[in-house]
Amino acid sequence: MSTPKIKKIFFCVGISLCVFIMGTVAFGTEELKLTHLRPHPLDTHTAAMARVFKSLVETGSGGAIRVEISATGTRRDEREIMEQVQRGETQSYIASCYIMLPYYSLYDIINLPFAYSSYAVAYDVFDSSFGVEMAEDIRKKTGFRVLGFPEYAGFFQTTNSKRPIRSLEDMKGLTMRPLSHPVNPLHMEVIRALGTSPTPIAWPELYASLKNGVVDGQMNPIEAIILGKLHEVQQYITLTNHLYSSYVWVINDRWYQSLSPRLKEIIVDSARTAIAAGRGIARASESEKLLPLIADKLEIYGPTAAELARFRKVALPAARKHLEEKLGDEGARWIEKVLMAISEAENRAKSLAK
Repeated sequence: MSTPKIKKIFFCVGISLCVFIMGTVAFGTEELKLTHLRPHPLDTHTAAMARVFKSLVETGSGGAIRVEISATGTRRDEREIMEQVQRGETQSYIASCYIMLPYYSLYDIINLPFAYSSYAVAYDVFDSSFGVEMAEDIRKKTGFRVLGFPEYAGFFQTTNSKRPIRSLEDMKGLTMRPLSHPVNPLHMEVIRALGTSPTPIAWPELYASLKNGVVDGQMNPIEAIILGKLHEVQQYITLTNHLYSSYVWVINDRWYQSLSPRLKEIIVDSARTAIAAGRGIARASESEKLLPLIADKLEIYGPTAAELARFRKVALPAARKHLEEKLGDEGARWIEKVLMAISEAENRAKSLAK
C-alpha cells in the first residue's frame, strides 16, 4: 500500500475518532441549572457565589457537568422555582429561608432572636454537625437535598425616625414593621416582646410608609436598608444584630443520586467553597461599602454586650414559647439542639480568641 493511501486512511480514522469522542463527551454532559435571587453577577455575594460554584464544577468535572446560572430579582417567583426543583426542571436553587418554611416548618428555629453573638458563631453553627443533621432531616421530610446554608443578607438591624435606641426602654411605644412580609408570626411575637407595636407593611410600600409616619421604624439587614433607600426616610440605626438568617441551597436529590461518586464529591466540595467565598464577599461589601454609606445618613449606635443581653432576656423566651406551641415536642427538641450548637460555637470562638 502506498504512503499517500496510508496517510489518507489514518486521516479518516483520526477524523472519525474525534467525531466519536466529541459526540460521547456531548452526550455524557450533565446539565445543572442553578437559580438564585440576585440578578447582578458582580454586585451581590449571592451571584458571585453562583459564579464560583459554576467555575469549580465545570473545571473540576472536566466539562462533564455544565452549570447554567439563572437569576430572579424577586421572592414572588420562589414557590414556582422550588416546584421546578422538585420536578427536576431546575436542578438547584439557593432558596431564602422564607420559602423553605412552607416545606419545612422546623426551619423557623434558626430565627431565634439575639441568639448568635457574631458572624463567626453563626457560620460555625450552620457548618457544624447541627447543620449536617438538619440538612438530612430536610432531605427526609421534603425530598430536597441541602448543599449548605449560605449567607442571606447578614444580621438584621433596627432603624427608626423617632429617637436613638440605646436600651430596651427606648423601644417602648414605637410602631415597627415586622422583619418580613408576608409576616412570620414569630417575628410579630419578638416585636411585641420588645415593647413595640408590629405593623405589617409590604416591601414596595415600606419607603412611603416610613416617610409618611405610618410606622416609626423597621428591621432589616443593612443591604436591604440601602436597596430600599430606607436610610433616606429614617434617622437612627441600632446595630442590634438580633436575627441571622441563611439561605438554604437545595438540589434535586434524584438528579444528584444519578451522578457518579466523583461528580457528587465535586458538587458538594464546590458548594462548600462557594459558600465560604460568598460569606467573605458579603462581609467585605458590608464593611467597606454599605456601613460607610449608612454612617453618612444615619446616627449609628452599637449596643454593649450587657445591653444586648437585656434584649435577649425578653425576646428569646417569647420566641421560644411561640415556637414550642407551634412546632410541638419535635420543635422543642430542635430548639435545644440549635441552642446547644450555638453554645458550642461560642466556646470554640472564645478558645480561638485566647
